[in-house]
Amino acid sequence: MDETLELLRTLTEAHGVAGYEGEVRELLRGYLEPLGTVSQDNLGSLICHQPGNGPKVMLAGHMDEVGFMVHHITKDGYLKFVQLGGWWDQVLLGHRVIIKTNKGGITGVIGAKPPHIVSAEERNKVVEKKDMYIDIGASTLAEVEAAGVRIGDPVVPKADFEVLAPSKTWLSKAFDNRVGCALVIDVLKQFAGQAQDMDIYGVATVMEEVGLRGASTSVRAIDPDVAIVLEVDIAGDVPGVKPEQARTKLGAGPSIILYDRGMIPNLKLRDLVIDTAEKEGIPLQISSYSVGGTTDGSKIHLSGIGVPTIVLGVPARHIHSHGGIIHRDDYENGVKLVAAVVRQLDRATVADLIN
Repeated sequence: MDETLELLRTLTEAHGVAGYEGEVRELLRGYLEPLGTVSQDNLGSLICHQPGNGPKVMLAGHMDEVGFMVHHITKDGYLKFVQLGGWWDQVLLGHRVIIKTNKGGITGVIGAKPPHIVSAEERNKVVEKKDMYIDIGASTLAEVEAAGVRIGDPVVPKADFEVLAPSKTWLSKAFDNRVGCALVIDVLKQFAGQAQDMDIYGVATVMEEVGLRGASTSVRAIDPDVAIVLEVDIAGDVPGVKPEQARTKLGAGPSIILYDRGMIPNLKLRDLVIDTAEKEGIPLQISSYSVGGTTDGSKIHLSGIGVPTIVLGVPARHIHSHGGIIHRDDYENGVKLVAAVVRQLDRATVADLIN
């Protein structure tokens, strides 16, 4: 079995929009329990502890994906929704979704007024989310209620994992950020059952997409000495993107994020990552995140009196949509890089990060 492929397939196809992570959390629990002692904070983030003789090292990836929530049902049986996490209006229309009801999943499609019956001026404008709806094929409110749909039900993208024609590129929803969770799992495997010079906490946080909430609680549960946040990065190798906007490319290695609107990384930890990649012969891309985005690192690095923190990413095209694309080599080199950095985080090295 191709364990890497199946791990990413299983995690990305699982459902778990922000605030409704139950399904993916139980999958993650099954992967983490053989690797350490698993606990859960009061918001639902999972913490896998591998004890060691040294500083507390936090590895964090968020388990939630972007999605929606039903907030109104019309008398004609259409569902109005609010977004959970950021969605670009242009990527929504015509896509299938699954409404997670107490009777099971219900398939629907996101729609709006047909272009054939609107004015030329209106046709040339982007349809906004407030003017969209989810159609489950019903014609009355009673039919929607009979299907089990309620206000407050979460809605997830309906999208399967696929291996694309260049076999090392993979397509799926929720790479943001099941990639980070998979990295946590695969790095913990490198240290399981070993005596080590650091106390490792692998964390799958909740509700990152709606305000970095699980990071805020899980970091308090751990009180780490150093943290590595594991994420996807924005791939810039698509038409229309300038190098100064996003410069990472698929297949060119994991990335180190040197700036986002919520955090500037610890500089010595930054240098340790760059030097480690060079020493180990691991390709590494230098990135600065979108000025409009941030990660769990922005909460973690401000915890207590401050936590030296860095964000490492796997480049992904088309995040926050039904179909992101990543490259296998970037993921596997990400595992190697994170493990190589963690091995160096003994007491002396971590103490020097803040000197």
